[in-house]
Amino acid sequence: MVCYGMDLPASFFLLYIRKKINDMAYWLVKSEPEVYSWDQLVKDKQTVWDGVRNYAARINLRGMKKGDKVLYYHSTGATEIVGIARVVKEAYQDPTTEDDAWVAVDIKAERKLKQPVMLSQVKADKRLVNMDLVRLGRLSVQTVKDDEWEIVMGLAGE
Repeated sequence: MVCYGMDLPASFFLLYIRKKINDMAYWLVKSEPEVYSWDQLVKDKQTVWDGVRNYAARINLRGMKKGDKVLYYHSTGATEIVGIARVVKEAYQDPTTEDDAWVAVDIKAERKLKQPVMLSQVKADKRLVNMDLVRLGRLSVQTVKDDEWEIVMGLAGE
């Protein structure tokens, strides 16, 4: 899709429309629990989500708005969605680099899921076949559609 002379992924354009309609979007961020776990986020209460060096993930970080909900995913070991965070500060210059092309956001822990949702559960659920977590497995910051959010919440017993 071409928008104002720029090549943008269709998911970005759809996200833009959704944000205009709903004024809230859902996301998923991945972290290796050995590096920065959900429990550490809970202990810290809030963190800077920085160090992202993937162009698609950067677009997603720039799309995050204050108040958006974020699924927190452990990407190694027991690969599972374990908690819900919230965006508390929108995209700004990533403090880990002097290159102003890269951005960070701040997220705050909201609550642990009643039951973690394992990657195998997500992949086994035919309703989630198009979820970024299934299709774009290596992407560290992903969009989550409204219906996907509701399905994941159901799997988590929420």
